[in-house]
Amino acid sequence: MGTVVDIVDESPGVRLRIDAGQVADDAVLGASVAINGCCLTVVAIENSILDFEAGSETLGRTNLGSLKIGIHVNLERSLKVGDRLGGHYVTGHIDTTGTVSERIDDEDWSTIWFSLTPRWTKLMVEKGSIAVDGVSLTVVDVESKRFSVALIPHTLEVTTLGQCQTGVVVNLETDLLAKYVQSQLEPHEPAIDSVDS
Repeated sequence: MGTVVDIVDESPGVRLRIDAGQVADDAVLGASVAINGCCLTVVAIENSILDFEAGSETLGRTNLGSLKIGIHVNLERSLKVGDRLGGHYVTGHIDTTGTVSERIDDEDWSTIWFSLTPRWTKLMVEKGSIAVDGVSLTVVDVESKRFSVALIPHTLEVTTLGQCQTGVVVNLETDLLAKYVQSQLEPHEPAIDSVDS
């Protein structure tokens, strides 16, 4: 996790300044870092503080527009070609946001339900993959307007999901393969030839 240390107005966007801790150790200008699952570019480095610019589209479609100074965010470097892949493919392109609708704690473990529109639950299957604020997780149950994940103590401790309570808005990235399959199955309008024959 990192901590938001400043938010600078750069209308129509903002500059996010984040104390990135160890993620800043080998950061370089132009590097891609996912913030709550949203891929942004490093535009300045000052010790452990990394600067990112987020435009109005990003701020409006993700939870980055509601960040405040002092809030913790999930950080992840981009995968290098040839690195071991320990989870599912995550691109850093947020599909939608969801809202924590229910949290069930059982000792140090938690089950969290997220509500969202049915358009996105169609891309989910039980035991499939989902990225919640950039954290790759396994879907437990899927209903028409919500889905659940089960979180182990380690995940609750080292990510912002441990702080999630009812009403919190999270970034969601559905499974990449599911999106491509859906795209191929949907009927497409034929291309219109602009040249009269």
